[in-house]
Amino acid sequence: MNSEFAIATHALVYVSHVGRCVSSEELAENICTNPARVRKVMARLVPAGLVESRAGAVGGYCPTAGLDARTLADVADALGTRLVSASWSSGDVDRECQVSSGMGALMQGVYDDLDALCRRRLAQTTVGDVVRELFSGRGAAAKGAAAGRDD
Repeated sequence: MNSEFAIATHALVYVSHVGRCVSSEELAENICTNPARVRKVMARLVPAGLVESRAGAVGGYCPTAGLDARTLADVADALGTRLVSASWSSGDVDRECQVSSGMGALMQGVYDDLDALCRRRLAQTTVGDVVRELFSGRGAAAKGAAAGRDD
């Protein structure tokens, strides 16, 4: 998994919470990254119908109808995110040793199974669920609320 999933989820939760169009600059400020990075990620969410993009002075990224019901699996799918993967595999398929030649494929099967399991879990969590969790008074969200921060 890469940081694009975290950026997208954060942005969607923020847009859902504020309920209005939000510029990439405002999103970047809230996410603590730069606007160009936000625009790159958000551009991939628009075709999936997770947000709308509007031009103009009051434009930006706007919540779509039903955004709260969209799942985190929808977010991962829109980004083409692989949740569990490895950038390197051990062994060499051309070796005679069964361990060396077989471990890469075996581990890929493990990663595929874990990725499917993660996707099923993300399909059980909506953007609205995340918003509610943040403002429920549990965990880190409670610290922000106690400090008077509810943005």
